[in-house]
Order: sequence, then structure tokens, then C-alpha cells
Amino acid sequence: MYSFVSGTVEEIYENCVVINNNGIGYEIFCSTDTLSNLKISENAKIYTYLHVREDAFMLFGFSSLKEKQMFLNLITVSGVGAKTAIAILSSCSLEMLTNSIISNDASMIAKCKGIGKKTAERILLELRGKVSDDTLIINSASTNPSTSAMDESIELLTNMGLTKMEAFTLVQKVASPNDTTEQIVSKALKNM
Repeated sequence: MYSFVSGTVEEIYENCVVINNNGIGYEIFCSTDTLSNLKISENAKIYTYLHVREDAFMLFGFSSLKEKQMFLNLITVSGVGAKTAIAILSSCSLEMLTNSIISNDASMIAKCKGIGKKTAERILLELRGKVSDDTLIINSASTNPSTSAMDESIELLTNMGLTKMEAFTLVQKVASPNDTTEQIVSKALKNM
């Protein structure tokens, strides 16, 4: 019903923001990542999802369409409601969550507030097909090799016959800071 809300940031609370749009204050529940990008009295555009329950209408907001899509994927999982999905997105970055799903690593998801081991495993099982290999998000922090070198290495390894998932897992395992594409591929081939 509401694709996004734009306007002036009036108030920021622990888990929500109030956006003034033409004199109407929209209370929008957001992840801590989204809230950290907002400043009072500045204009903002928040992508939204209207959650309807018997006793309440709640708006959930996201700083990007990728974050909104992950939220929509999470709420399709049995036992994960809208508030739990926002809590997951608040506990870990979108990149970490995506990489955990792709690499089938439940331990990071299980560390999120309100998520146990069984729910984390259910999230991996039900989202594996929805978060495809093409949505890999590689963290490009300075301690990691360059994203382009890792992307090129993954592409080369998939051209050699590995699946994108196998190539991604192998590259994550062997890559070191400042490695070139050739060095990463060489290490990967030795570790096959």
C-alpha cells in the first residue's frame, strides 16, 4: 500500500522514526542500521512495508530496497514475524546476513536477539532458494582483499566449472588482504 514515505525526520527513538509528510507524522519501525543514517530535521526517504494485524497497522521502514527485500524474505519463514525480522536486521548487517544464508552458516544468525539455533537453521533452509548466488554481497572492509579481485576470482572459478556457491566459499576461505586475482585463484586451485 505504501511503497515509501519521504519527509522531514521529526523524532528518532530506539526502534522507530517519525517522518513528517505534509503535516502527518508517520511512525515507522526500522533497523538500527536504517536509524543510524537519519538525522532530526533533515529530509529522508524510507522504503516501507505496511504490516496488518487484527489489533494494529504497523509501518516498517528500510534505507534501501535490498534491506526491504531481505525483510520480506525473512517474514516468509515460519516462526519469523515482522518484529523478529527487524530485530535480525538490527543485529547484523545486510551483507553478513546474506553471506550467512549463501554459505549456509547458521551460527551468525543464531547470535541475533530472539533467534535460536532451530530458527536460524529454518531461515537458512527456507531462504536458500530466495537469496540466490547472484545476490552475494562481499564485505569490502580494508582487512579483506579488494572486492573486485574477489569478484573476478569467483567469476574465473565458475568459468572453470565450479558453482558460484563453491567458488564463493573457496575464495572466502583462501583470500588474504592485498591479494590479486591471480593469487586468489592460485590458492583456490591448490585447496580444491
